[in-house]
Amino acid sequence: MTEELTELATEAFVVGFPLVFDLEQVVRFVEDGIGGVPATPFNVFGHARELAGPDDTFVSINNDTVYSIAQVDLGVGPIRLSVPAAGDRYHVLQFVDAWTNNFAYVGTRATGGAGGEFLLLPPEADVAGTGAEASAVDADVRTIRFPTRVGTIVGRWAVDGPDDLPAVHALQDALTLTPVRQTLAPPEGVPSVPAGAGEALDFFEKLRVWSQAFPPAERDRPALESYAPLGLLSPYPLSAQPESVRAALNTGYALGKEALESALRTGAAAVDHWQADLHVFDYNLDFFEVGAIDAPEWKLTDPRTRYAHRAGAALGGLWGNHAYEAAYLMTYEDAAGEPLSGDRTYRLRLAPTPPVGAFWSLTMYDLPQYYLVANPIGRYSIGDRTRGLVYDDDGGLTITMSATRPADEKAAANWLPTPAGGFRPILRLYQPGEDVLDGTYTIPAIERIG
Repeated sequence: MTEELTELATEAFVVGFPLVFDLEQVVRFVEDGIGGVPATPFNVFGHARELAGPDDTFVSINNDTVYSIAQVDLGVGPIRLSVPAAGDRYHVLQFVDAWTNNFAYVGTRATGGAGGEFLLLPPEADVAGTGAEASAVDADVRTIRFPTRVGTIVGRWAVDGPDDLPAVHALQDALTLTPVRQTLAPPEGVPSVPAGAGEALDFFEKLRVWSQAFPPAERDRPALESYAPLGLLSPYPLSAQPESVRAALNTGYALGKEALESALRTGAAAVDHWQADLHVFDYNLDFFEVGAIDAPEWKLTDPRTRYAHRAGAALGGLWGNHAYEAAYLMTYEDAAGEPLSGDRTYRLRLAPTPPVGAFWSLTMYDLPQYYLVANPIGRYSIGDRTRGLVYDDDGGLTITMSATRPADEKAAANWLPTPAGGFRPILRLYQPGEDVLDGTYTIPAIERIG
């Protein structure tokens, strides 16, 4: 019986990890802020006002966009979202529920640059009736139904250098959330869960409380119901469970955590030493609102692997986009399979450059923190919007990566500075072309030249 409970607890950790990890970050955002976005209450957008630099110690932060993020609590009823017209500027508002499903997109790819009005609905809302909700829906207002009462909107605005920031600030300030109902009661938010029982039991206590407050998709409920022997469906704290159950939860937590971290370290299969999992966020099978693509090629349907895939996506890239919105490729090694290191000089030739509908960039990060790298020219990424690049005669681009400035002028113009030690670049493709998504276009390996 103990062995069966331990196996059940291991599985419960993997299935429940995305919910717990996501809501921990929701609470962190509201109380402390994240990255360059300050602490912001529910149903209000918080904004990063500057492009990220080496002082922003956040894992793999991008240097292409500034963020506008809101934690939404629809317990107050429907909320009206106003999105300003951004014209040709790339932007995206990504909607993520409490179980980390990407269920809607608003922005350049999904809805265009004209902006608009959207009515955000709680899971059980009925706008077909009368009252404020019905009157808020008209021909110019599209509805977006949230799968869970609490969800996250992650907004990204492309910025063309520091001089472009004032224009983006104006767009950020015009991005608003307005509750339809007038009430003085504050949003309920995420239920508080007392800590102090130890790392494992604290995790499972959050899973017990939060899974009841934020039910998953109908297809996922039998999995949660199977964890009843662990006390996860009980209205009582896990401290009331027998010692055998608490022991199984502690052991199962350790086993599940190790399995998850090990799977993440293994990573996706590499092509020319670049790792790219274009389907890492494809575990949403049930919720498709504005801008979310409901098609078989964007669904992971294997029930044996879907939960593990979802947990790995949360740990390795919480609030990341579907690949049809933005694709991410990374590498740790050169063409010979040797680790990338700043005591050497490298060349990456992109010919042709990546096919994208928006833009692409290659950003440099140190190891093991994955932070941006301070350098004498203040260049943290290089891409199709970088000024002063020198392209090859065939239209391709040759990028030099080294810790010191190249002597050759063309190489210096296309220089992406590296740290002195190990590094890992990430290639981001915003609105990747079909050749990227179907694997026809690949990125060549980075060559060591010195």
